[in-house]
Amino acid sequence: MNFDEFLLRISKIKNIPLPAETSQFKMVPPFRKELLKRHKEDLKYAKKAGVLALFYPNKNHETSLVLILRKTYQGVHSAQVGFPGGKLEAHDASLKDAALRETFEEIGVPIHCIEVLSELTEVYIPPSNFYVKPYLGVSNKKLSFIKDESEVEAIIEISLKHFFDDAVIISKKVTTSYSVEVEVPAFLLNGHIVWGATAMILSEIKDLLKQLM
Repeated sequence: MNFDEFLLRISKIKNIPLPAETSQFKMVPPFRKELLKRHKEDLKYAKKAGVLALFYPNKNHETSLVLILRKTYQGVHSAQVGFPGGKLEAHDASLKDAALRETFEEIGVPIHCIEVLSELTEVYIPPSNFYVKPYLGVSNKKLSFIKDESEVEAIIEISLKHFFDDAVIISKKVTTSYSVEVEVPAFLLNGHIVWGATAMILSEIKDLLKQLM
């Protein structure tokens, strides 16, 4: 979709309710309910993080969304695809500020180039004990990404047309952070498997945008 047309339509986003868990649950891994029970006590002490779903015009002025592939490291989200963003730090005024700050640090997009249009539905991530607050934002400018070499393996640019294709929703066997292989609902975006909390957020975004487009 042409980015100018996208901006015109997405300007109405605050007028419609979030699909919330109705959308998120389409992409819930089969073991999630059991994990939530197991982490019931941990919920009281969950850390907070903010992430950003950033839409922008590509070189052809078509609408794109940026995701990142995280580096391989000793952690539960090693080598996974996610949104730019990160945990709330003491100097962050809000989770939105944390999402914007981390987006600049991870992919080099200046904060003043981003307009946050909407909050999305919070997601709890049991393996890392984080509550993640997603935000949907736009940048009117063509972006030159600069990845943080210490944290980001690759920057993944997804066209809106590709994202809207129902064929990108698949079922895939993955190895979880608990070293168990399970079949999960996932997105296949630009050849990357996207599942778990990121897929849940993407599902809400997709259903939300389809109401506007």
